[in-house]
Amino acid sequence: MEFRHLGRSGLMVSEISYGNWITHGSQVEEDAAKECVKAALDEGITTFDTADVYAGTKAEEVLGRALKGVRRESLEIFTKVYWPTGPGPNDRGLSRKHITESIHGSLRRLQTDYVDLYQAHRFDHETPLEETLKTFDDLVRQGKVLYVGVSEWNAEQIAAALKIADEMGFDRLVSNQPQYSMLWRVIEAEVVPLCQKEGLGQVVWSPIAQGVLTGKYLPGQPPPAGSRATDPTGGNFISRMLSDDVLTRVQELKPIAADLGLSMAQLAVAWVLQNPNVSSAIVGATRPEQVRDNVKAAGVKLDAEVLKKIDDVLDPIVERDPAKTVSPPKRP
Repeated sequence: MEFRHLGRSGLMVSEISYGNWITHGSQVEEDAAKECVKAALDEGITTFDTADVYAGTKAEEVLGRALKGVRRESLEIFTKVYWPTGPGPNDRGLSRKHITESIHGSLRRLQTDYVDLYQAHRFDHETPLEETLKTFDDLVRQGKVLYVGVSEWNAEQIAAALKIADEMGFDRLVSNQPQYSMLWRVIEAEVVPLCQKEGLGQVVWSPIAQGVLTGKYLPGQPPPAGSRATDPTGGNFISRMLSDDVLTRVQELKPIAADLGLSMAQLAVAWVLQNPNVSSAIVGATRPEQVRDNVKAAGVKLDAEVLKKIDDVLDPIVERDPAKTVSPPKRP
């Protein structure tokens, strides 16, 4: 396993991190989830990403049990706050009340005294940014959170947060967690240049485009049984990528991967890691062998010729519009 700094911070994270959105507590039984976590640890993954909202808080519980007994100092545990975790109007968003209550819930479920990175899971248009950042700063000072970051914020929102932090002396953001893959490159135009300048690293999710970039989804054919596309939670995210045009072009990547001795998944994960602003790529898994396959992308270098071949194949179907990074105008 290779390691990178999380942005300009001193924290080192594994190039491949393990995430449990969709899988733990919902798609995968707990024994299988524990086996996947064990495989991740065996392969040298030290960075684990979750969120309070995943599987209605169950994902954090499963991860906490799966990591029980592992030396805490050898791990980097990330979680997030914003989406609803209860029925009340304050069970969501980035208010002082919800953030404070959510971190306590997350720490309890994860069975740890602190998290290494606490992330605002979307931008909250209904809470003053100063309130959110002051609360994050308080959690850092209390030792419950070591670093703070955001997820799916646009460049304007990140810049505003950095300005306030600098003016008020708050702890600065060190990371952003966006969707990023060969097919979804909306961060490249605005978010990445800002983050490179300001010292934030990207912890990217869906580098395999919810499985589309494995090549297992074939044009003109229904999704394989038990795949992400058939899951009621994940299916909503993947459906937009299942057009025949996209799937046909993805099949054209197979010879490129084969020439490099890589699986399609390894090629997809290696591709996002070529971006120097990417600190880590999050992979999920329903089986331990998927973890073992994905980690082989760590340390892989793709030359300019390979990157051009990929662009030549995919360019007409790549999404690049930075306006696609959107947070709900009102709390859900």
